[in-house]
Amino acid sequence: MDGKVMKEADVAEVGKVVKETEVAEVDAVSTAKCCCCGLVEECTLAYIMRVRERFGGRWICGLCSEAVKEERARSKSEEKLITMDEALKRHTKFRQQFRSSATDHKKDFIDAVRQIFFRTLDSPRKKENFACRPLGRSSSCFPTMETTPPRTTGTHTE
Repeated sequence: MDGKVMKEADVAEVGKVVKETEVAEVDAVSTAKCCCCGLVEECTLAYIMRVRERFGGRWICGLCSEAVKEERARSKSEEKLITMDEALKRHTKFRQQFRSSATDHKKDFIDAVRQIFFRTLDSPRKKENFACRPLGRSSSCFPTMETTPPRTTGTHTE
């Protein structure tokens, strides 16, 4: 025999390597996006495949999964048990009806600045009796600062 024919041990070794590779691929972490709410999660490929198998090829997050199961159980008490696909459609429709619109953060910031601006304009100002003493410049050209003497209030103790 020439070197091109593989021995049974070699074939078994190749099969073992292929199985280990398949297991490693299934255990690899991947991201999946929920078809209902858009949540992105990191999951193993095995988990993603199980969820997709359960929900007709769609991947949904755990919270939406529980909501779909609850929708299906609720329909059982109303009439006949609905399919998983119908429960998923009902949950998606319900979620879209009550989804709040995204807030515009730029508009919120502008409104807050506007409110502060108007409060500042409306607040009364004291022209006298400053809380702090004003600073006076010295006669030199260096930036040495000296304070002005404190004001007297007019009451003297003798």
